[in-house]
Amino acid sequence: MTPKELGYFFPAEFHKHRATWLSWPHKEASWPGKINTIYAPYAQFIKELTKGERVCINVVNEEMKQFASNILAKQQVDLSKVDFFLHPTNDAWCRDHGPAFLINPNTAQKKVIVDWGFNAWGDKYPPYDLDDVIPTKIGKHFDIPVFHPGIVMEGGSVEFNGKGTILTSTCCLLNENRNPHLNQHQIEQYLVDFYGVDHILWVDEGIVGDDTDGHIDDTVRFVNEDTVVTVVEEDRNDENYQLLQDNLKQLKTMRLENGKQLNIVELPMPDAVVYEDTRLPASYANFYIANKSVIVPTYRCKNDEVALDILQQYFPDREVVGIDSTDIIWGLGSFHCLSQQEPLI
Repeated sequence: MTPKELGYFFPAEFHKHRATWLSWPHKEASWPGKINTIYAPYAQFIKELTKGERVCINVVNEEMKQFASNILAKQQVDLSKVDFFLHPTNDAWCRDHGPAFLINPNTAQKKVIVDWGFNAWGDKYPPYDLDDVIPTKIGKHFDIPVFHPGIVMEGGSVEFNGKGTILTSTCCLLNENRNPHLNQHQIEQYLVDFYGVDHILWVDEGIVGDDTDGHIDDTVRFVNEDTVVTVVEEDRNDENYQLLQDNLKQLKTMRLENGKQLNIVELPMPDAVVYEDTRLPASYANFYIANKSVIVPTYRCKNDEVALDILQQYFPDREVVGIDSTDIIWGLGSFHCLSQQEPLI
């Protein structure tokens, strides 16, 4: 039986967490010439997380565990809230290779894991064999049942309201480099069966510079059951302008699982972040909703405070915190891409 048939569903990110899962960054090719600059903001991220939940970190070996502990201690992170797991990884993007936790409060086994296939965003960055098995390793460690759908799916490509609706993008999920043997209807059936949802909404576009082929977590995010924030570009000459206008137009026609129209909140884009002539996928939508805070990537520009102020209006019970992501984004992702929540049940 599928998780859906067994009554399991993937809760919204704003559902209370037991923990946040991370994979310690160690692949220098992801931050060429820059990896040492990311550890301070990454440790700040972890420090913020520990204020309200445990942090579980996959590390390659004991040496990396000690290295990570030293970095975190320098940032005065409460290490009693951090658990390390000797689960070797290829890279740091735990949103996409980490475990998808589903819950069913009405059964004895209240939590299960779905281990989707992972192929490093269309076989762009081999090897990825270690990342691909992380969810199953975590399931074995905690004796949590693990489902294997047998198709490629990344956590950053799907966004949930916790009431039956998923938001995703055609540019990513229908890309031939993921599941070329499946059409849109067949992919929707996998989403229903293995995420426990009923209703799927599609936008077309991702942002420029996103090597994931357009993950939704850089463009449109649920902030509550019926409200999304969507990034818009104010500069008509910017290459993201029309792409994001197209998404906005689509969102305005959408209905939720209960027939209600989406509440749509527009979030500005930061100034273009360019490094070594490469346009990076900088977006305020790549925030992470933790138990006590909402952690937002910032980029040393005028719209940082504007974005933080907008988001704070929709999270009255959490502090919206900006952390400089100018170096982290050189890896082509930020705080949401780096993390995966484990719900409390």
